[in-house]
This record gives sequence, C-alpha cells and structure tokens, in this order.
Amino acid sequence: MSDQTRRALLMGAAATLAAPTVLRAQTFTADTLGAATETPRNTSSFQMIDWRDHFSTLGKATIIADTVSRALHYWDATGTDYRLYPTSVPMTDELTRRGYTEIVRKKVAPSWTPTANMRRRDPSLPIRVEGGDPINPLGTHGMYLDWPAYLVHGTADTRKIGRRSSSGCIGLYNEQIAELYEITPIGTQVRLI
Repeated sequence: MSDQTRRALLMGAAATLAAPTVLRAQTFTADTLGAATETPRNTSSFQMIDWRDHFSTLGKATIIADTVSRALHYWDATGTDYRLYPTSVPMTDELTRRGYTEIVRKKVAPSWTPTANMRRRDPSLPIRVEGGDPINPLGTHGMYLDWPAYLVHGTADTRKIGRRSSSGCIGLYNEQIAELYEITPIGTQVRLI
C-alpha cells in the first residue's frame, strides 16, 4: 500500500470518527418512496409508516407521533414531502395521551407554565419560564394540540431526544422543530400512537 493510499484511508477514518452524530430528519419524495424495495430507515432504525393506516386523507398535512419508536412522521398535503424526526416521549404510560388531535396554535419562543400535576411531582419547578430563557423546556418553537397542555415542541436538552423524558409532550431538537414549525399549517391532523 502506498503512502498516499494509507494517508487517504487514515484521513477518511478520522473524518468518520469526527463527524457529528446528531440525528437528522430524513426527507423522502414520491420517487424515492415508490422506488424503495425495503422500508427506508434513518440512523436510529425508525421504520417508515404509512399515513393511510391512520387517516383517510392527508388533509392540510399529517403528523403521526409514534411513542414506541420515539419518532415523529410528517407528510405534506400532497404526500410528496415525508420527513422523519427522532423525539422525546412521555416518561410513563400514564402521562401518554394517545389518539387523534390537531395543531390549533403555533408559537415561537413559547413560555412554559408547569401544570398542577407537574408541580405535585416536583415542587421545585418554577411557576413560569418565559420564552427565550435557556432553561425553558419548550425550546424555541411550540405547536399546540387541541388537548390542553399537550404540545409538539423543541428542547435545548438534547439528552432527552430518543428517551422517555417528557411530562406528556413530544419533543424534538430545536433545529428540527424550527424546520417542522415552518412547514406545518394550523389544522394539521395529528395522531399519537
């Protein structure tokens, strides 16, 4: 093996080890979905699901949050834009609400007020945290469901993603909730499974 080949191999290995390990959303088009011979997966092996198993139409857009695989699936109204995001999910089954809902409101830099149940579990929680505060558990963007106190939101605490760590909400990395926020209209149908 020549010195140049050896150097290229070592540089490639070093670049691979130094590459960021943050999970990225996958984007699929109708062409890539139709051409797939097996289920597309991202680096965490989340399986792609079919929206038709849950809804009769795509409506304005569709979100399915899978609390078992800890993934959020998004489709636009045409079905040509499919995205898959890793999420945090509720800590316990008792905190997990499942069923059909929709996005009724969106907010950049949402403020956070712990619910009475949260404060009973942890009396040290603050009364309120304003939007933009780095300790705000709702991160940079929030999309409110028509169930009171349930949101799809961001988080600055990246350790929570992929874990059972929320008090009922679905959390995404701040960069990914910002992306999802921009493409998700009010009235998007949502199902938590």
